[in-house]
Amino acid sequence: MNTKNRRAHSNIRVLLAKGGLDGHDRGVKVIARALRDAGMEVIYTGLRQSVNAIVISAVQEDVDVVAVSILSGAHMALLPKIWKGLKKYGKTNILLTGGGIIPAEDQIRLQKLGIGKMFGPGDSIRKIIEYIQQALF
Repeated sequence: MNTKNRRAHSNIRVLLAKGGLDGHDRGVKVIARALRDAGMEVIYTGLRQSVNAIVISAVQEDVDVVAVSILSGAHMALLPKIWKGLKKYGKTNILLTGGGIIPAEDQIRLQKLGIGKMFGPGDSIRKIIEYIQQALF
């Protein structure tokens, strides 16, 4: 995945999504505010988004990053499908990342598919911001 230098002269555009049936969005709202405070443009799609809705939103909004918050355990079902959908539209330069309760072995499997780093409880917001910035620049 080549995400370097996508928008060297403008703000990073991030689509935040809650995929599947997960109905908890307090954490993603905290992340949204932190990313905005760091100078990123944030589009939050809201709760219970389908794979197709996330992919179409990412394409239409011309984002640099899709970050999916998944606390339901559906990460191995949702994230590969989102990545496949982005590739279908030729959007392999988008960084697909996210967070939730994701076991280390699943994180490795996701990264082998081309999906970016996953964050969990206890990871600092600063670490998330730095990861996005370093991945794109």
